[in-house]
Amino acid sequence: MTTEQQKKKKWYNYVSIPKPWDTIIILVLSTLITIPIFIVAHQNLIDPHWSYQLDRVLLFIAIMTLVFFILYKLKTLLTIVLIFYVITLSWATFMGGYGYYEVYDDYRVMIYSMADTPTPQDIIISKLLPFPNKGKITKAIEYDKPKVRNFALLATTKHFTTTKGYYENRKLIQSLAIFKEIRTRWNYVNDPKGREYIATASESLIHFSGDCDDYSVLMAASIRAIGGTPRLIHTKEHMYPEMLIENKAQLEQAIYLIKEVLFKEESRGKEIHYHIDERGAIWLNLDYTARYPGGPFMSEEILGQLTLN
Repeated sequence: MTTEQQKKKKWYNYVSIPKPWDTIIILVLSTLITIPIFIVAHQNLIDPHWSYQLDRVLLFIAIMTLVFFILYKLKTLLTIVLIFYVITLSWATFMGGYGYYEVYDDYRVMIYSMADTPTPQDIIISKLLPFPNKGKITKAIEYDKPKVRNFALLATTKHFTTTKGYYENRKLIQSLAIFKEIRTRWNYVNDPKGREYIATASESLIHFSGDCDDYSVLMAASIRAIGGTPRLIHTKEHMYPEMLIENKAQLEQAIYLIKEVLFKEESRGKEIHYHIDERGAIWLNLDYTARYPGGPFMSEEILGQLTLN
């Protein structure tokens, strides 16, 4: 290169990435960006049911081609942003802040949750029926009794305390720990013949036995005892508890934690079931009929619900 050519050299040439590394980096970034866009697109577009999923293959190729073209045209600016991003993440990783592993973990959570198929919303009949034995059940949920509170605290220290992201998702993980403790110890026993017997939460702690009403009462009391918001769902012949998920971001965390971390074996190959009520609130199923939170509903029809605010 002559002296005259060096003078004419543009400033951005000093930050450009040599070939073929520029193309490789843009290809990797295009793939990472295309995956979430593709998931959203194929879930919202009409499925033509082509053979061999050819429609999805073509859609993925089209999206990735467009993303690659845009990034390639902006590769000079992209290089500057990428350098700044690497420096920032390296510093955060070294200082114990939001670093490379946190970015990777959040990306996995996002992709995993977006790929999960949500369950239908609540099927609410025109007018909910009166909740059966509402007064007795409300009284039986003794979340403020020392025995119930102490049991809930014990469950939170017994399970999942070393889970990554524990402090950021403490109440969620502790609630899932309570589910594990009660579900693994619960012994189903029918009510006395000809009588509807409702055990208090502290009474159920003696033997961890009873029917669906008793299980629901104990689960609701324990979740409430650590600051969670439970509700009980009444169907034709069954009752089960649910817990409030604060927002969609926490739902993504819950699905990821259940499927990939805390209940990986129990939920393998299964869906996570939850309700979205008429106000948009998200409720995760905690029924004992499954070995993991978010198990399938025994009945889609909801006849009544009792929320403990």
